[in-house]
Amino acid sequence: MGTHSNETLLVTPLDALHRELGARMVPFAGYAMPVQYEGILSEHAQCRTKAALFDVSHMGQATVHHPDGVLAAARAFEALVPGDLVSLDEGAIRYTLFTDEGGGILDDLMVTNAGDHLFVVVNAACKDADFAHMIAKLPGCTVKPLLDRALIALQGPMAATVLARFAPEAADMTFMTARVLDVAGIGVWASRSGYTGEDGFEISVAASDAEALARRLLAEPEVAACGLGARDSLRLEAGLCLYGADIGRDTSPVEANLKWTIGKRRREEGGFPGADVILAQLKNGATRSRVGLRLDGRQPARAHTDIVDVAGAKIGEITSGGFGPTVEGAIAIGYVDMAHATTGTKIACVVRGKTLPGEVTAMPFTPHRYVKG
Repeated sequence: MGTHSNETLLVTPLDALHRELGARMVPFAGYAMPVQYEGILSEHAQCRTKAALFDVSHMGQATVHHPDGVLAAARAFEALVPGDLVSLDEGAIRYTLFTDEGGGILDDLMVTNAGDHLFVVVNAACKDADFAHMIAKLPGCTVKPLLDRALIALQGPMAATVLARFAPEAADMTFMTARVLDVAGIGVWASRSGYTGEDGFEISVAASDAEALARRLLAEPEVAACGLGARDSLRLEAGLCLYGADIGRDTSPVEANLKWTIGKRRREEGGFPGADVILAQLKNGATRSRVGLRLDGRQPARAHTDIVDVAGAKIGEITSGGFGPTVEGAIAIGYVDMAHATTGTKIACVVRGKTLPGEVTAMPFTPHRYVKG
């Protein structure tokens, strides 16, 4: 895959396929990645109505083993995150957060009980730091970054129909579960999860098999290749956090409105980085909150735009914003002080000197369509 430098972008195992399909490639997290093929709006609609195939091989994948088994690995891992991992059944996935001693978020990640080990997926821009963090902070565990794996996401209301043609067991999986599947003779580790708000799967596959698998899926009439542009508009409509924009070391899980990631037992026991800060905020409240915003009209307000109250006083800042193709309007995620965090509160955003009125609204902007058990 080459080495990372200022001059050289890394490529995923699907790089040649992207270029063959006419993708517009852009630098992202040190990789050359497809931002779009036919166009962001059509690719967004493809995922909402049929099935979209995304290359997410830039994400970090790793396994965590402990000589005493997966329960011991989960117990050790809980020293790094506020999530309850010990209670995970085999094949179950937990969304959780690496926190720091100040209560900030180092990354968000997925952790799966894979039977005899934990399977971990972290963000691309953070993966080297995350792997080093796990290796340093998980004594007794063996952390193995999976550098020879690709990751592709098949998302949309027809994703399960397509995957079940090759692996009938896929149809029986539920949201946030994972298992081994045989897809057209290719062995994969598939999770029923994703980042679009739609039903779908994230499929970990050997790098050497990735192109063959992608071609098989793209040959199905419901499937089209989609890029990072649509992935971002989809996740924004789904109200999902982007690390480095909506969450980071300057935001706590409570401020980020991710209180649900802190397990009941973990609230009682603590024992994770920043627990004092985070548990105090759970008890007493934070001073600000991540909220959804719906602006009047179609003109979007982007990240770092000031949010003001009806009198024009600054009350917060947008962290992600854009036009929501499905909701046919301008939407945003941002942080406001608690006095203005209630759904229905009238606000405005100041874009190039122009005031765009709107209001605080519940998220997701578009309903999630996960298949739950």
